[in-house]
Amino acid sequence: MKREGWFAPYISAYFWRFLGIVLLGGLTVFSASSLMFTSGFLISKASIPPENILLIYVPIVGVRTFGTSRAVIHYAERLVSHSAILRVLAKMRVRLYNLLEPQALSLSSRFQTGDILGMLADDIEYLQNVYLRTVFPSIVALLLYAAAVIALGTFDWAFALLMGLFILVLVVVFPLISLAFTRTKQRLVKQERNRLYQKLTDAVLGMGDWMISGRQREFVASYEQDEQAVARTDGSLRRWARLRMFLSQVVIGLAVLSMIYWAGGEVADGKLAGTFIAAFVLIVFPLADAFLPVSDAVEKIPQYQNSLERLTGVEASSLRDSEAQAGVASAAETEAAVAETGRMKQDGRCRIKLEGAGYSYPGTESWSLRGLDLDIPQGRKIAIIGRSGAGKSTLLKLIQGVLPPTAGTAAINGISAAAYGEQIPRLIAVLNQSPHLFDTTVANNIRLGNPDASDEDVKRAGELAKLDALISSLPEGYATPVREAGSRFSGGERQRIALARILLQNTPVVILDEPTVGLDPRTERELLSTMFAAMEDKTVIWVTHHLVGAETMDEVIFMENGQVEMRGTHADLMATEPRYRRLYELDRPMK
Repeated sequence: MKREGWFAPYISAYFWRFLGIVLLGGLTVFSASSLMFTSGFLISKASIPPENILLIYVPIVGVRTFGTSRAVIHYAERLVSHSAILRVLAKMRVRLYNLLEPQALSLSSRFQTGDILGMLADDIEYLQNVYLRTVFPSIVALLLYAAAVIALGTFDWAFALLMGLFILVLVVVFPLISLAFTRTKQRLVKQERNRLYQKLTDAVLGMGDWMISGRQREFVASYEQDEQAVARTDGSLRRWARLRMFLSQVVIGLAVLSMIYWAGGEVADGKLAGTFIAAFVLIVFPLADAFLPVSDAVEKIPQYQNSLERLTGVEASSLRDSEAQAGVASAAETEAAVAETGRMKQDGRCRIKLEGAGYSYPGTESWSLRGLDLDIPQGRKIAIIGRSGAGKSTLLKLIQGVLPPTAGTAAINGISAAAYGEQIPRLIAVLNQSPHLFDTTVANNIRLGNPDASDEDVKRAGELAKLDALISSLPEGYATPVREAGSRFSGGERQRIALARILLQNTPVVILDEPTVGLDPRTERELLSTMFAAMEDKTVIWVTHHLVGAETMDEVIFMENGQVEMRGTHADLMATEPRYRRLYELDRPMK
């Protein structure tokens, strides 16, 4: 797959809009300059008794015309530029989502929440500003630079070169000095702000634990200390910005004095009328307003580069995943997987088979999973048990086709699991330990499993998940808002809503990834009983740390260090494996 840049595609897609923005920006400055020039001429002319009223009337009309046109053209420029940039911004956000979405199953292990929020917010905003605050103002300034030098050259080339030197300092020298001085600090400030964003996000998500531990003051003090460090670096940048602005004003002052001196000399030599002195002097100020922002625009480049690097890294990661899956699954196999998915949705028969499956993460020599043979026909229920790091999560990723096995095969109905790609959600549903409930109604949260489901389908799924008592207690039934992250409900209630969502999705295979973690023993038993009853005809792959409910499974697989240590029915393991028997007895909740 070809990696696209984050700038070039939008320049070519919106070239004529961008060209219009530059032209309107130039016309805005031209109107402002013409307004000041005509005003200066009018003031000077009005101070002398005119021979004819028309000598004043014409510049009066010019002042009105340029004053009105400046406002109108500036409004049009802002309208066109924001319209174009908002279109670019929308495409950038969609593109970023499309890059993150395929990595959804492994997103939490690759990125922190603050990183993801930073990419969705700050990084895209920075790239948007490349156009609004750097590209367009810089192009307009360079065009005006050339126009101003050429226009003055028609009067006096020597003076035009002198003014060109002053402008060169504003549009080239100061921006380059500013970029060199601020490059490291700008990147440092952005990186430190990103870390603060991550730290604050992490603290908000764990706010309850901070409060319970009694260490909230410690966190606030630590956060303020980090924020002060950012403020110090930011302060040095602001001091430089003030110094640069002062030096720029000095250059503009020299340009004004030079213009006065030159215009006075031209009047003395009889080449210009005295009424043009103020006109030529006043035109310097609107032009200066176009040249001054270039330094600010250029010194933001390091921030853009930092955002670009993060987004490019995400894109590279997504492309590596796509290429890895493409290397495992041929086009013919992918086409066969699509056809097989349609057939499986009709008859509901899905067979998962792993032969000698193993996986080693890139950059590591150890095996997260090794030599696993597993045959799961439709309707079979297995429990995969083991401590953290035993290889359970890696096994699930192989089954879902997220990771192609490093060794052996992982297939669904004889076709590589990786070949199914986007078809996997039609075959395999997942209920994990912390399903997200969106800030909308109960019905909408359940309907996420099947957007086309009717209200009756939603209610039927709720009944299977034993939500009847809960729904009847709600003020608006299924139309009741769940509040942010489902805060209206307890952990067990949230899991039942998520279970109804899974049931509505109606896939032949369901993965239960430790869905009862954090629940009390009674709620856990009731929820497990509901799940297994509702999924009687489905294949269930239940990943858990402990053994409560293992007796209801067709097979129990105990994993350790990426390998199978024990496997068999619960009864067989109880009879033949003393270690399993001890673990089961220790794990049974008090009645």
